Amino acid sequence: IDSIRDTLKISSMVFFLVTGAIIFGRFLAITRLPFSVAHFAASLPVSRYVILALVLLIYLIGGCFVDSLGFLVLTIPIFFPLGMALGFDPIWYSILLTMVTTMGAITPPVGVNIYVVKALAPEIELSTIFKSVSFFLMACIVSIIILIAFPQIVLIIPHLAK
Repeated sequence: IDSIRDTLKISSMVFFLVTGAIIFGRFLAITRLPFSVAHFAASLPVSRYVILALVLLIYLIGGCFVDSLGFLVLTIPIFFPLGMALGFDPIWYSILLTMVTTMGAITPPVGVNIYVVKALAPEIELSTIFKSVSFFLMACIVSIIILIAFPQIVLIIPHLAK
C-alpha cells in the first residue's frame, strides 16, 4: 500500500510538472519570447561558444537546485531555439544540456541528488559522499569538454541511421 501511495505521489508530481511545462511552452510560443532571445543572442558580437558556455552555466546552476527533468522541461522551450539560432546540431545540443543539468544534480555543495543519497544511507558521512562524487564530476567535465571539442562523437550513430 505504501509503495502504491508513493508511486501515485511521484506520478502526479511528474504529471503536474509536465502539464505546467506544456502551458508554459504555449505561453512562450504565443509571446515568441524564445525566438526573440535567440535573435538577440545570435546578434551579439561574441563567439557562439561564449554564449554556449553561459547557457551551460545556467543549466549547471539550475541542475544544482531543481530536479533535472523539471528544469529541462521548463527551460528547453527557451534555450533550444537559441542553440538552433547559433547553428548547433539539435541532437548534440540537447545531449550537452542534459549532461550538464545532470552534472548539476551532483555538484557540491547544493547538488540535490547528493542529499537524496544521504537520506537513503544516513550512516554515510556527507563529506564521504562529496568526495566520492568528485571523481564522477571530473569524468563528467572531461566528457563534456570532449563532446564540445568533437561533436561528431555524439552524431556518428544518428548520421548512420539516415
